[in-house]
Amino acid sequence: MKIGIIVAMDKELEQLRRVFEGSQVRIDKCGIGKVNAALGAQRMINEYHPDCIISSGCAGGNGDDIQVQDVVVSSELCYHDVYCGTAIDNSTQYGQVQGLPARFQADPFLLRKAVEFNTHNSSFKIHPGLIVTGDWFVDSREKMREIVGHFPEARAVDMESCAIAQACYLSNVPFISFRVISDVPLRDTDASQYHDFWAQVAERSFTTTRAFVESL
Repeated sequence: MKIGIIVAMDKELEQLRRVFEGSQVRIDKCGIGKVNAALGAQRMINEYHPDCIISSGCAGGNGDDIQVQDVVVSSELCYHDVYCGTAIDNSTQYGQVQGLPARFQADPFLLRKAVEFNTHNSSFKIHPGLIVTGDWFVDSREKMREIVGHFPEARAVDMESCAIAQACYLSNVPFISFRVISDVPLRDTDASQYHDFWAQVAERSFTTTRAFVESL
């Protein structure tokens, strides 16, 4: 299986390249945000023709049971900063690009493997669920409350996953997002958890991603 992994930042790329040293998995950096993510996904599809694409890196978590270093794997994805209104089509939902699915579904095989992988590994916790994406680094409780007000069931918030999912949907490429939780904004102050994550625990966190990939 030809697997492509897309990350947003240099520090995510550095961590994963060390973790995947000697592997045939292709790892690309797209840059931060939805436009960069979509362009990076399409470039990978055009150049590498992967059998599946994984969005990796870190994300903010949501939920009483979510902890830093846990992993959220997307069962579905949507945008937290998209609203197309109801003037033309009153069936369009908040977070949906009109004419596209209200939520992009993760590839069933990849999702099943992630859930099975979790049942056989007790050293870390994987949470399947909704990932919401938007062009906003969530560094305050107020912003996180606003997002989960629209999506109380969201398990993670990031800036790329749904845009990669949209590109993969349009190109019919299986996709899943596998995100390490770097902070839980509703329990954080001024993104201190996020900065501590990179200073203390990032390197060992991303080994989970390789273990998941090797289980495919």
